[in-house]
Amino acid sequence: MSKKLLLKDAHIEGIRYFDVYRKQGGYEAVEKALKMTPDAIVEEVKTSGLRGRGGAGFPTGMKWSFLAKPEGVPRYLVVNADESEPGTFKDRYLMEFLPHLLIEGMIVSSFALGANTSYIYIRGEYSWIPDILEEAIEEAKKNGFLGKNILGTGYDLEIYVQRGAGAYICGEETALLESLEGKRGNPRLKPPFPAVKGLWESPTVVNNVETIAAVVPIINITGAEYAKIGVGRSTGTKLISACGNINKPGVYEIDMTITVEEFIYSDEYCGGIPNGKKLKACIPGGSSVPILPANLLLKTINGEPRYMNYESLSDGGFATGTMMGSGGFEVLDEDQCIVEHTMTLARFYAHESCGQCTPCREGTPWMYKILKKIESGEGTLADIDLLWDIQRKIEGNTICPLGDAAAWPVAAAIRHFRDEFEWHINNPEALTKNYGLANYADPIPVAAKAE
Repeated sequence: MSKKLLLKDAHIEGIRYFDVYRKQGGYEAVEKALKMTPDAIVEEVKTSGLRGRGGAGFPTGMKWSFLAKPEGVPRYLVVNADESEPGTFKDRYLMEFLPHLLIEGMIVSSFALGANTSYIYIRGEYSWIPDILEEAIEEAKKNGFLGKNILGTGYDLEIYVQRGAGAYICGEETALLESLEGKRGNPRLKPPFPAVKGLWESPTVVNNVETIAAVVPIINITGAEYAKIGVGRSTGTKLISACGNINKPGVYEIDMTITVEEFIYSDEYCGGIPNGKKLKACIPGGSSVPILPANLLLKTINGEPRYMNYESLSDGGFATGTMMGSGGFEVLDEDQCIVEHTMTLARFYAHESCGQCTPCREGTPWMYKILKKIESGEGTLADIDLLWDIQRKIEGNTICPLGDAAAWPVAAAIRHFRDEFEWHINNPEALTKNYGLANYADPIPVAAKAE
């Protein structure tokens, strides 16, 4: 049974309300933190090894320590709740069912950062959740945990909820800040980084919902105890949004010591694949991370079991590995078409590009058009090489990572499933049929596959 830190009380009726949350030990982290120094809290987060849960996996305590502290200039904490990565919905779960956990984490984090005003920037499609968050904020304020002179300590904090208009690009922290300032959500050139010049040109930390929520158990149990959970640099617990061809889709909290195979097939988690179907492929970290065929998903290139953590999933680099990313775990069974799936993702990224950078603005719709051409039976073998060339010229050549996010799924699909692309092109009359498993589901000589 995996240890639960964030979701341990999620089953309790009424946990989204202050009184019930408080009875379960809620806001004890605030009471403890306000008796500490801000620097001591930052050190606890560093000791914990907590890494950003939004996708990048950057050490949180280190990010906090970069925050500039000029005299007389306000500092801000901004929570990135613009969860727009296809396949990812764990932040929505936290905000909907455990809003006070997020609020508590924000109070502790804001105090540590010296911020007196903090924001939750939430995606426009989560239309019902701002009301839940604002109700939780009012409850916390009414009980003395927000507003002026919190718990008589002299510390002041206001939290505001800002609704976005529904743009994937605003999940990128500088585009989010532009939108928060009332401008078009275009990413900024860096440097300067938000830690130096962020919201209204003031020092700002932008963290994901799950990251800030994780600060609560870190303060409660100490950073050293938190670091003992998990393995290596993958400390603590991680929320996984599991979806696709599995028996039990949902949000799971894991301690990152379990294997991918256990996560997919055990009754405690995904419960296996419906109707006895075989596993064909999986995207383990949200739509932007490389897809892996089953034989490389369950085992590394060296034949060792692959684990649900940052290091193991990335073992082998992009040639034979992938990324933990945001934890959007999408399972594909033997009936799924890789070409159609890749085309759907390409259409999403083409639609969501802000258009600021030429490679992304021109390249993403171009990739979608070629994939649509192949999927409809009108492609040529030269189109596969053209797709490869386009994605290579997008990756690393844009202001923000959306270009990479659009390129990586296409590159990985061609890298691992090129014969399925060729089959689509060579058998246009058979497009109503599925290419099937080929050699992807069962373990095969991996060395031969990697050549």
